[in-house]
Amino acid sequence: MRHLIEYWLVRVLQGLVRVMPDGLVHACGTLAGRAFYALDRTHRRVALANVAAAFPARPAAEHRAIVRGSFAHFGRLLFELLRFSSLSPEAMLARIEFEGDEVARQAYGQGKGVIFYTGHFGYWELNGIAHALRFEPFSVVARTLDNARLNALLERIRRCTGNSVIYRQGTVWRIMRTLRAKHGVAMLIDQHVEGADAVHVEFFLRSASTTPALAALALRTGAPVVPVFALPNGIGRYRKIYEHPVAPPIADSENAIHEFTQRCTDVLEMYVRRHPDLWLWMHRRWRDDDKFKT
Repeated sequence: MRHLIEYWLVRVLQGLVRVMPDGLVHACGTLAGRAFYALDRTHRRVALANVAAAFPARPAAEHRAIVRGSFAHFGRLLFELLRFSSLSPEAMLARIEFEGDEVARQAYGQGKGVIFYTGHFGYWELNGIAHALRFEPFSVVARTLDNARLNALLERIRRCTGNSVIYRQGTVWRIMRTLRAKHGVAMLIDQHVEGADAVHVEFFLRSASTTPALAALALRTGAPVVPVFALPNGIGRYRKIYEHPVAPPIADSENAIHEFTQRCTDVLEMYVRRHPDLWLWMHRRWRDDDKFKT
């Protein structure tokens, strides 16, 4: 019953934002995010602890401001994603400023496929939708939501410009097939990962258990790894940035996967430091600081 209620609330919201002006969509998203900040004590505490540990030299008032901003941003992300995905391709393109297009073209030109990556930062869901408008559709690696109806809705949104979605079952095989076909794959690298295969890298000078999949696939296939980020660029507008590919370590290096994963994480951290209110501080990213491993 809870899943059904959640689904219909999102569907009603989806219908409303389609007819709202951009300013109202932005304002309602901000209000929703601030409401969750006020009501969701558990995630607010997690976020405040994370921000305090990441920026120990900053005052407590600034920590609270970053967390409030983060909650507000994720409220806007929900509202603006529902709004953006309802637009025509031409209207979507009119709202996006692309930066670093040539980087992506050169990466595709190598003929080995491309691994694009980002984190739960900025407008990452719009990031994937917009990519297919400028280049070609790619495959998005994602985790299945617990709510099957919402998962189906989100998949339709992710596929609205031609992208496909790869879930965990058969992930490696499907990614390899996509790269061999010289296409692109998009991944997130900023969630805690369990298991013996996890790579422990430094993220804000703390040990963060991270997926080794990106580095392992890149080293195996030779596919270039391109960081990509989507930032707000005014109300209802966005700036999509393709950074230069992350340089791989020496292939036969004993710690090649760890080193490559660290380099990719460093680029993400650089963006989070620049725009801390655009990252998902509510996630329990650091769970094993006391046992730093490689």
